[in-house]
Amino acid sequence: MAPTSQLGSGLLVIDKPRGVTSHDVVAAVRSMLHIKRVGHAGTLDPMATGVLIVGFGHATRLLNVIVGHDKTYEATIRLGVATTTDDAEGEPIAADPLPDCESIDQATIEQVIRERFIGVIDQVPSIYSAIKIDGKRAYDLARQGVDVELKARSITVSAFDVLDMRRVSSTTASPAPETAFRARTAAAAEPETATAAPGTTTAPHGNLIDLDVRVTCSAGTYIRALGRDLGRELGVGGHLTALRRTRIGDFDVTAPHVMPARAVARTYIGREGHEVTRNKAVFDCDADGLRSCAMPMLEAAKAAMPSIAITEAQARDLRFGRRIEVHVRIDAPTAAYVQASGEVIAILEPAGDADAGIAKPVAVFPAD
Repeated sequence: MAPTSQLGSGLLVIDKPRGVTSHDVVAAVRSMLHIKRVGHAGTLDPMATGVLIVGFGHATRLLNVIVGHDKTYEATIRLGVATTTDDAEGEPIAADPLPDCESIDQATIEQVIRERFIGVIDQVPSIYSAIKIDGKRAYDLARQGVDVELKARSITVSAFDVLDMRRVSSTTASPAPETAFRARTAAAAEPETATAAPGTTTAPHGNLIDLDVRVTCSAGTYIRALGRDLGRELGVGGHLTALRRTRIGDFDVTAPHVMPARAVARTYIGREGHEVTRNKAVFDCDADGLRSCAMPMLEAAKAAMPSIAITEAQARDLRFGRRIEVHVRIDAPTAAYVQASGEVIAILEPAGDADAGIAKPVAVFPAD
């Protein structure tokens, strides 16, 4: 049985639908469980679907570790037109001369990907991102018309595979034909959402390419920026029309305990007295059903990071902030737990040289 203080804590692997924000999902969990301490690891844009890790109670302390894990995405990139937001929600950017994708084939695209987008690369995030500039989100500044400049950052792309390529006309480009990826995305979305279907951006040119891709990358990678930059390298522009995150670390969207959410339109009267319609996230279960899908603290900690069993005496030392001697190498955040009780005590990091066998607590969980 889990320790009393950790019974009200856990991790949920949510399959986020299109049309709601990550914060909307957190709000839905908070409302259902009647708990204030709820957070998520790794923001997904409203148009994106897939794995969103939501922690509640003491498990929110695990989120800072999970957000740094590598991730896998499936996406559709539309080549032939760039947009102001690097995705289908933005306005097309006029190009002169007009881009022509007619001469671009899959072999050319894959060669450019191998040469320019695999390994450690520098990436400038989209200005419509959640990155903070002087305490304000970049996307808020961009929407206010502020000239936003973001610095390039080093990221790692370990895989960038082309799954399918389709030629489409700008006059019939919304939406693109169904693929296995789009079928999975559609299954996660709900007809009741108030947002338009992805893939509707067109261009004043008849030759466009829809490219379905799978990307495995480090934390901090922006798939929208990959689509934008791939289009630039090919000389035709590009933007993202669909995005689905399928994995964060060891948390996969196909796991049996994943909880799907739906996006449902809600109409209410706003502060200025006008009728407003926006989406909210909902679950097709009650609070007990939601909790039943949550990973308890010990299971969640083991899924989030390496773990080691410690003694009761070591647990007491960690609770006082003391360092402990360990007999395994610790070179990354590691969960320490008491095997007999199953209680997660702390998150450890090496104290100096990892080979010295001394670990220090960087986060300590309350005692029972």
